[in-house]
Amino acid sequence: MHSAIFLDRDGTINEDVGDLFSPDRLVFIPRSIEALKILQLRFILFIVTNQSGIGGNAFTEEIFLEFNAHYLRVLDSHGIHIREVFYCPHRKEENCFCRKPSVYFVKNAEKTHKLDLRSSYVIGDHPHDVEMACGAGAGSVYVLTGHGKKHFRELKTRPDLIAKDIFEAALWII
Repeated sequence: MHSAIFLDRDGTINEDVGDLFSPDRLVFIPRSIEALKILQLRFILFIVTNQSGIGGNAFTEEIFLEFNAHYLRVLDSHGIHIREVFYCPHRKEENCFCRKPSVYFVKNAEKTHKLDLRSSYVIGDHPHDVEMACGAGAGSVYVLTGHGKKHFRELKTRPDLIAKDIFEAALWII
């Protein structure tokens, strides 16, 4: 059984600039690349992201997938390997089965990649990331980057750690 880190994307790894689908708008949060390098020494890395811009017609799924391929190439150029990117293309109002805080993608990864969720973590800047971790039986780290400070008071579930950023989260987890 393997341990994993399930990462939110926007606001956790890269700056949250709204609907991100253009490579020229991609800006990584300071020290996030270093954090991912540290985490991948002991964990399999996954990204779980809500991309309601697809369902809201801000961009197409094809454009998202092209951007995602670029995103992974950039990380790969830094020696970072993301095993899989899970994304929900639906708007919140659609009440779909896959939108965070649903554990759908985490449970899918658990089966497909033989993961031990009890020794895995979710890192994100939104309360639904913490709720997803709790629902999956994984540890949770809430980061104050992105929308983390804005949504801090909305936390209904206490995370295992509240961190300044993903780098602080990585040091604590390791």
